[in-house]
Amino acid sequence: MDDSLSLDAKLLAESGEGDNAAPLSVSEISGSLKRVVEDRFGYVRIRGEISGYKRAASGHVYLALKDDKAVLDGVMWKGNAGRLPFQPEDGIEVVVSGKLTTYPGRSKYQVVIDKMELAGEGALMQLFEKLKAKLQAEGLFNQDRKRAIPFLPKTIGVVTSPTGSVIRDILHRLADRCPSHVVVWPVLVQGDGAAKQISGAINGFSNMGEGGPLTRPDLIIVARGGGSIEDLWSFNEEEVVRAVADCSIPLISAVGHETDTTLCDFVADLRAPTPTAAAEMAVPVRAEWLASLSETKARMARSVQRGFATAQERLEAQRRLMPALTDLLRPHQQRVDELSDGMKYGMAQNVAQARSRYSTSEGALRPAMLRQRLDAAKSRLERRDLPVTLVRRPLDDARQRLDSLWRLAQQVSPDGPLKRGYARISSLDGGFVGSRNEAVSAGAVNLHFHDGEVGAQITEEPVAKSAAVSKNTKPETKSKTSRVKKPADDRQQDLF
Repeated sequence: MDDSLSLDAKLLAESGEGDNAAPLSVSEISGSLKRVVEDRFGYVRIRGEISGYKRAASGHVYLALKDDKAVLDGVMWKGNAGRLPFQPEDGIEVVVSGKLTTYPGRSKYQVVIDKMELAGEGALMQLFEKLKAKLQAEGLFNQDRKRAIPFLPKTIGVVTSPTGSVIRDILHRLADRCPSHVVVWPVLVQGDGAAKQISGAINGFSNMGEGGPLTRPDLIIVARGGGSIEDLWSFNEEEVVRAVADCSIPLISAVGHETDTTLCDFVADLRAPTPTAAAEMAVPVRAEWLASLSETKARMARSVQRGFATAQERLEAQRRLMPALTDLLRPHQQRVDELSDGMKYGMAQNVAQARSRYSTSEGALRPAMLRQRLDAAKSRLERRDLPVTLVRRPLDDARQRLDSLWRLAQQVSPDGPLKRGYARISSLDGGFVGSRNEAVSAGAVNLHFHDGEVGAQITEEPVAKSAAVSKNTKPETKSKTSRVKKPADDRQQDLF
């Protein structure tokens, strides 16, 4: 290895003779550069074209300013970005104010923007044309979207400054033409925050419901006096234009003078050259309207009179062509007379015929004739001889069926076995006693024989034979108390 090379390239860094500067870290040199740049360029105004515009979710804005030879990165923090009087877009030339600083994380420098302005009216017109082309492509300028203005609105909403001459001109012209109820929504018409107030007022009128504390307008006028393009720029902001396009109430745009044009004019239902002209378009002239109504009323009356006269003439002509009433009725009167005569003759004929038939039948209704007919009927009845067998056979059949039913009744009768030495036991209330338990529970019972009935007292134990024999040796006495009177409504009991 060459000794000279080994002397120049050492493995470890060492301070040489006369070297009194210690090596700096990357952060130290980056911080030094940051201080130098910020001290030297603490305030700058830079003109350039916007490129790569982007608004982050945090609200900060990142972009680049460029010309034909260089590019400079820029950042605008959320607070300053929220106060921008316009919506930045790529390709717009602007003038920004701020300070230069470095970003050590990427070893680059950038401008921190405090204020951004359009670089002259040319830039404004460029931004105007770009936004116009965008909205036109969305169809917001189409004629079929525009609605008709109501002929006589009851309530008119006005969005304008409450202190300018515009509102006085509108109220004065409305009072001259046709006094109307006006609701004013005061807003700023230029400067910071104007676009937000204007769009809020339009949306407020649009979202107003029926029956609220304020009457919902039938028509809205958005008005402002004349001025430069910068003065009228609030009416070119996208949020204002979209609020006009989305408004549910017919809207007249009256911004600036006749030669001034804003994007609101393109999306509104009707454009007025001036605020005063907007008031004239909103309502008709009351006197002219009343005169027109009077003329219309007169024409209607004349038309009705002409129609009535024409109808009367036609009726008179028809009346002359129609035959007289008497001429129409005479044939019918003659027919009625003929029918009347015919009815009289016919009724006389019917009476004569009826009298003749009565005279003919009168002889047949005499008593002798009636007796003769009755005697003839009796003789015919006596001559009619019916065979005895025809009457006796049904009687024999019925007698046989009756005997069969009687024999069956004798067989099933509970008193039938009594003649053969049996007895039927019943309780005192006439119920059938068919078991030992029923007899014991009844206590006293009646014994029914074929020749009568006796009463008995039931004991749980049977009577001994000796007792029964001794009892039977006593002379038979018939106790009156042992007899139980047979109930009148004794029901037939079931032997089984």
